[in-house]
Amino acid sequence: MTSQKTVGTRRSASAIGVSAALIGWLALVELTSGILQGYYVPLISDIVKHLGIHDADYNWFEAAQLLLSALVLPVLAKLGDMFGHKRILLVATALTAVSSWALVFAGDFTTYLVAFALQGFYVVWLPLEVALIFDRGRRGGFAASQTRRAAGTLVVALEFGAILGAVAAGILFGALGGSVPLTLTIPAIAVTLVFFAILFGVPESEPLPGRGLDGIGFVLLAIALLLITSGLTFLRIDGVGTWWVWALIAAGVLALLPFGLWELRQPDPAIDLRVLRRPSLWPVQVTAGLIGISLLGAQAPLSTYAGTDPVNGYGLGLSAGQRSILIGAYLLSMIVGAILFPVVSARLSPRLTLIGASFLVAIGYLLFLPFHQETWQVVVNMVIAGAGSGALVGALPAAAAAAAPRGQTGVATAMTNTTKTIGGSFASAVFGVVLLTGAAAVTATAASLFGYMLVWTICGLGALAAAILLFFVPRLAFADAESDIGDSRITDER
Repeated sequence: MTSQKTVGTRRSASAIGVSAALIGWLALVELTSGILQGYYVPLISDIVKHLGIHDADYNWFEAAQLLLSALVLPVLAKLGDMFGHKRILLVATALTAVSSWALVFAGDFTTYLVAFALQGFYVVWLPLEVALIFDRGRRGGFAASQTRRAAGTLVVALEFGAILGAVAAGILFGALGGSVPLTLTIPAIAVTLVFFAILFGVPESEPLPGRGLDGIGFVLLAIALLLITSGLTFLRIDGVGTWWVWALIAAGVLALLPFGLWELRQPDPAIDLRVLRRPSLWPVQVTAGLIGISLLGAQAPLSTYAGTDPVNGYGLGLSAGQRSILIGAYLLSMIVGAILFPVVSARLSPRLTLIGASFLVAIGYLLFLPFHQETWQVVVNMVIAGAGSGALVGALPAAAAAAAPRGQTGVATAMTNTTKTIGGSFASAVFGVVLLTGAAAVTATAASLFGYMLVWTICGLGALAAAILLFFVPRLAFADAESDIGDSRITDER
């Protein structure tokens, strides 16, 4: 018995050592992902002037990147399951590096639009990283617990990178003499370096042989996603009164029907709907979409509310610098949530911790309804919601990986990103309309308080619905293969 225990301890120590090195390299990837997500935002006004376009035109860059990301994410994830997650991670990183360098030399609207859209290939990084970690842990029998811990580390690196990118952009722009091309070389260099970090530091996963791509299924899915995301983009731009926008969205939803019928007849479908409808998986995917409402859709309304002049009877009247501090507090709370999730799930269970994180998001946004007049109230609300959101960003793909069968971890984790993106796109479009409803404000540019109330209510109720749905997940879901709820604490701690 002692000998077996020693062998088991050595096996765990060896596996943990390998995982620590793997997680370290992948943390660099997510750090770079965060830099990409935070670096360009403070430079938007300067990029607009450099390209000679209007401020509103920048929305097309973000819309194009969002659209391409939604289309390529499931395909690349499936290719990772088929040919190896590291190999596809390298392909996605190479494409991101090339497009990042193209942004440096882009001097007009069209070139920048194409390059910025292609940079969206980085969206597949996190799902592929989670699949790599899960595959590594599966060989030692502790994939679920290890993936939860690693996902928390990756989210910390992601959020730290976002903060670093946002802060560095403004500083470097001034230090480089206000040159937009020179300033844009920094993220391009970072992505190029991280390509070699993956190439030399990350081991390959073990794909299942004999897999197929199901091109027709992916084409049908791409058509549906293209229609839905395009409709949501034009809804934000042209408003709810444009009938053809709603026709696009409806056509996209209806296009999911032939996609579903085709997939159910395939032995190796693009998206295995039989797997997605498992009790341990479908609530996770729906939760990702519901959390995407607040995670991706509520940040702009929160920023504009913080900057609204209190002469309207609401708003905080904060300067741009003060709003940056507010956003920084939110990002730091997300880091705390990401760190605490694996710790709490080891003491309770992954399922209960997911439920608790969703409730935190709900509580944070619903607290805005009675408490929004003072800065400290807004900070407290955002910190509560941020802690829950930070936990969920890493926990949802990790939970999807744990619930998926071998050979489908990449697709399962990628689908959490896809549904989250669609939820965020829907929220961004709807919130743009919602903020115009209600009584007119005193200042011409301010949105109505009733509109903000609706935004906070939608975010809070969406997160509350997610928490309720997660109660339908089986009690022992997301635990390590060899553990039950009684010994999952031992599994997570060894």
